[in-house]
Amino acid sequence: MNMLAPRTQRLAVEVVFDLVCPWCWIGVRRLARTVARRPDLVVDVSYRPFLLNPDMPARGMARAEYLQRKFGGEERARRLHAAIAEVGQTEGLAFRFDRITRTPSTVEAHRLVRLAAAEGRAADLVDALFAAHFCEGRDIGDRATLGAIWSETGLRGEPAMHGPAGFGTDAVHADNLRAHRLGINGVPCFVFGERHAIAGAQEPEVLERMLDIAALESAGV
Repeated sequence: MNMLAPRTQRLAVEVVFDLVCPWCWIGVRRLARTVARRPDLVVDVSYRPFLLNPDMPARGMARAEYLQRKFGGEERARRLHAAIAEVGQTEGLAFRFDRITRTPSTVEAHRLVRLAAAEGRAADLVDALFAAHFCEGRDIGDRATLGAIWSETGLRGEPAMHGPAGFGTDAVHADNLRAHRLGINGVPCFVFGERHAIAGAQEPEVLERMLDIAALESAGV
């Protein structure tokens, strides 16, 4: 062993997010880029649900109706989406909002992320779900579609729609309630070392600074 080699630190980062939030995908991609350039840190990333539309019907809602309710119409939404797509391009994300025909409930999708985490594959499934929704316009609230994405991601078996204890939709709602009780009211939100939280799709430099702060505290500096 090289006694002069720098000690690798292990840090925990929670990502509180929703799968219909485009800024969440941008934020997750920026976090991954930040972590990749810090070989001195082992970062354990976990994904926690935040339901932006907690009252969304299980079958989702027609996109036009949703945009009317949320933004007052498609024209305003189109301008916002164009700005988001421009930012997404800088992260290698090809948003195609025009392909989305339904806004889904994300409860079942979050449940599958929880199942994937048990296999150490949450990050892969999260990225696949984002891509399916925002690039391909697939309905990630539909169980058959979710099963297909699960398989396409290389996850084993067929995800049961009602999993074992701790992996059902009740767990998703409990995590969502926990986020609100912690004072989180917008996503993405990143929690570093269980102590420091920052909201928004922050630039990598900001995220790296938060990693540094958490690392210094972990080292007792």
